[in-house]
Amino acid sequence: MPRYILENGVRRQMTDAEETARDAEETAWANGALDRAMDTLRTNRDRIIAETDYLALSDVTMSDAWKTYRQSLRDITSGVDTVEKAENVTWPTKPS
Repeated sequence: MPRYILENGVRRQMTDAEETARDAEETAWANGALDRAMDTLRTNRDRIIAETDYLALSDVTMSDAWKTYRQSLRDITSGVDTVEKAENVTWPTKPS
């Protein structure tokens, strides 16, 4: 199936070289899906850990429940090796 591009407002069919280049771009994007999903997972995890950093201060005694919660957050990327796993992690429950 031919693909088209707009060039100066005119729709035209891609050349073979443009098709090849576009295929390479799409392959590179698809190959980076896990990296992007892991970046998102780590960003969310790091934000949640940062919200509890005050509990790790030297003048605060952290309960075992909070220690376990924070460790679970740090370990959340363990075994995540697919985009589906990265997008569907089970987040630990925050202690009350």
